[in-house]
Amino acid sequence: MPAPLTLPTGPGFLWGASTAAHQIEGGNVNSDWWAKEHVPGTLCADSSGDAVDSYHRYPEDVRLLADAGLNAYRFSVEWARIEPAEGEVSRAQLAHYRRMIDACLAAGVTPMVTLLHFTLPRWFAERGGWLAPDAVDTYLRYVETVAPILDDVRHVVTINEPNITSMMLGASRRTNLDAAGLAAPDQEASDVQARAHRGAVEILRGLGHRAGWTVANQVFQAAPGADEARDAYAYPREDFFLEVSRDDDFVGVQSYLRTIIGPDGEPVPFGDDVERTLTGWEYYPQALGEALEYTHRITGGVPMIVTENGMATADDSRRIDYTREALAGMARAMERGCRVDGYLHWSLLDNYEWMSGFRPTFGLVAVDRTTFERTPKPSLAWLGDVARTGKLPAV
Repeated sequence: MPAPLTLPTGPGFLWGASTAAHQIEGGNVNSDWWAKEHVPGTLCADSSGDAVDSYHRYPEDVRLLADAGLNAYRFSVEWARIEPAEGEVSRAQLAHYRRMIDACLAAGVTPMVTLLHFTLPRWFAERGGWLAPDAVDTYLRYVETVAPILDDVRHVVTINEPNITSMMLGASRRTNLDAAGLAAPDQEASDVQARAHRGAVEILRGLGHRAGWTVANQVFQAAPGADEARDAYAYPREDFFLEVSRDDDFVGVQSYLRTIIGPDGEPVPFGDDVERTLTGWEYYPQALGEALEYTHRITGGVPMIVTENGMATADDSRRIDYTREALAGMARAMERGCRVDGYLHWSLLDNYEWMSGFRPTFGLVAVDRTTFERTPKPSLAWLGDVARTGKLPAV
């Protein structure tokens, strides 16, 4: 009988949950995503609208997390609020996000701040966004603008999932969509984000922060005879970004699923007998352990933090099952020499999930979108118990 798996406890290991500003705050009218949601013929299932009003209710959200026994909260600051017009900085919005940091610290929760989680100010996007000639300088000026409010924030994420951004830009510039619905990454966008990231890391380190970015780990697997095709497919979509992380203080691992690549170099569709989540993804909690071991290998051992991992489901007991298996994979990866400094579940709240709208529910806390009442799910208490005890309950 295998020995029971144990997980780290204490303040040295981050146990918590993640969110993103546009997905929870509401009213982010100056962002490029708000514009995408409201353009005629939009592909977005819903407008983010009020989202779940966390802009006003963040003290309650932080308290729910802390009361459950979790000690870390990753959230993002919104560039479109902080700089609504180029060169016009909102001191009130900077003060708002500083109050969020203070609310975490007062509750005994370690804040991790993401500077950019997909959304851009509309004025920057209209100029080309990451493909604008001055994109790097524009982003670094924003980093310098936010930096003064980050006292007491140890971990700062520069850019969330730059590989997904590059794939989305590839899809917008070309029509060669693959079987997964995303084009090959736009390499120019990848290179620009890499330069912006390196500049941001230099700024943040100079101020005493630990800096890194997060990567969407797809756990690319090869169908029989498809090893070379898998490697060619994976490199521009994941490995490039992990290689950029080799000089960072940490890398955020964001894991939900796997992708099997066939001999033709395209993703292999899953059969009808596969259990799927509300996003249509395969139920595959083993992905987390595999993603950690792969990231460890490609980066050469850069410290990792699981900055997103979770399941979109209306069945919270199944969410607990998924998380239990994912954490078991994380524990085994750590036993094999992977340095993991934290686990932050996606998401703290049921929220706005981009083009899928509000239907996919990832949250540890349910939200009534009419009253905004928060209702903790059993999975929140379950994860808090794991964080306090370091014990992973058996199935």
